[in-house]
Amino acid sequence: MNIRSLTRGDGVVIGAAVLLLIASFLDLYSFDNVPDSVDLPSLWGSGPVVFSVVLAGIIGAALIVVARGLPQVPKIAGLDLGQFGAAFTVFAAWSALGNIFDVPGGFDNIGNNADDGAPSPGIGLILALVATLLLAAAALATPLVPALKGALIPAPRPAAPQPYGAQPPGGYGYPGAQQPGGYGHPQPGQPGPGQPGQPYGGQPQPQQAQAPQPPAGDFSPFWFAVPVPRPLFAEDGSPTPIAELAPGTWYLAVEQRGAALVAQTQDGRRGVLQDTSGIQRG
Repeated sequence: MNIRSLTRGDGVVIGAAVLLLIASFLDLYSFDNVPDSVDLPSLWGSGPVVFSVVLAGIIGAALIVVARGLPQVPKIAGLDLGQFGAAFTVFAAWSALGNIFDVPGGFDNIGNNADDGAPSPGIGLILALVATLLLAAAALATPLVPALKGALIPAPRPAAPQPYGAQPPGGYGYPGAQQPGGYGHPQPGQPGPGQPGQPYGGQPQPQQAQAPQPPAGDFSPFWFAVPVPRPLFAEDGSPTPIAELAPGTWYLAVEQRGAALVAQTQDGRRGVLQDTSGIQRG
């Protein structure tokens, strides 16, 4: 499981699941005029609340996070794990709301004292409602809100170019690596070898148009950067993007499919970049 593929929305889901787990150990309901010696049950004291609110919410959060971290999301009956998880969170929120209006439990737990009045929701049940509402909102809004689709853990930036004569770091073809003799791959926006701005001693060459892509049979992996954010789609042709390529970051092209490229992100995910116009090769 790759945690770098988690989004900010997934972070909200994880936080809400933790809040729900904490709430499950607090009071299920409360009464007026109850002596301090009476121990009121927690959410774990009610089977319906445990199964329909606590476990449903935690299972839904787990399915969402696991689905996001897997390279290839398994599907059940045409739905992936993330969609099942979102359904669980909505069910948990709906159940928590119902239990707020009809508090489980009764007078048997405190001795049938009529002066105690009707039970009211306890702090645990109230926090559980808040947590499940956050769970459901984050699960449904993450694919729709750009702010929630951002990476929870930012990808590491390419290493800065090393001084002349330094040893090249490991990693085949990495754009920030220095080659023997002090020449490195170009950074986004910088001229490469044979272009204006080359080191002293090189023969200046006229500006040339970018060479056409080689045929698919002669394709060699190369590093590239995109000029604007562009979606990366799954290799199976799914219309839902699996990642977004950001400007200023190098990505590895591992295969060419017509005008499209199969790219690999820094966290190891692969997908199809359909719009390759204006990309800069490393």
